[in-house]
Amino acid sequence: MAALIQTIETPDGPFTILADDRQRVLSSGWTADPAAILARLRTPPTPVREAETDAAAVVRAYYGGDLHAIDAVEVAQTGTARQLVGWAALRRIAPGAPLTYAEFATVLGAPSAVRAAASICARNAPALFVPCHRVLRTGGGMGGFAWGVEVKRALLAREAAAA
Repeated sequence: MAALIQTIETPDGPFTILADDRQRVLSSGWTADPAAILARLRTPPTPVREAETDAAAVVRAYYGGDLHAIDAVEVAQTGTARQLVGWAALRRIAPGAPLTYAEFATVLGAPSAVRAAASICARNAPALFVPCHRVLRTGGGMGGFAWGVEVKRALLAREAAAA
């Protein structure tokens, strides 16, 4: 079956969602470039067609103030066992309560594996729905973010204001 791709406007810029035929989000991020979304996946689906995704309404709800709307969106990720555990753990970080990479490593049961924890965040394809933006450097620094530090800062500020 064809994957679906849709770009919507958000206060943080264009947001593109790639979903499979079951409406599970495969990849997403703050760009209008479909190639950038497909590049986040080891094996991009084919064919891909432009169509409405169920997740678009959830993104609109998130930006409308329902920060927990993203929790119900089903995602489909392929990775190592450690990555899958890490991505599941990212979904449990509450809005407005970010963790440091060291704290995230501890949550994963490997307190000394800070780089591995950061790598899990870096390889997260369905951004926003798996909220890797909620992990910061020690001391509160933004660290990296595939979609830009300004987007990460805006997401965290929005979540802190609502928490």
